[in-house]
Amino acid sequence: MAKKRKEPRKLAPPPSASDQARDELFSHILRCGVLEATPEHQKEWFDDTMLYLADRYEGLTEDDLAQLRTLGERYCRPVVGRRTPVGADA
Repeated sequence: MAKKRKEPRKLAPPPSASDQARDELFSHILRCGVLEATPEHQKEWFDDTMLYLADRYEGLTEDDLAQLRTLGERYCRPVVGRRTPVGADA
């Protein structure tokens, strides 16, 4: 038989506006195909998207938005590949 809980479950605090904006930015990046875009198109897309996020999340400061953009731009950078394939010298 299952034991009854004496304490109610504690709910996690709601995510901050910064966390919500970050999650929404990454979601937009994946849905909009920004990863495959040229650097010029990525810059234009980020300019527009950051304006949208600033309107949507009014509590974000300029510093928050700058950090958010930096995170998004880093996420869109291509992975640095190896110069020689693994096991090529073996």
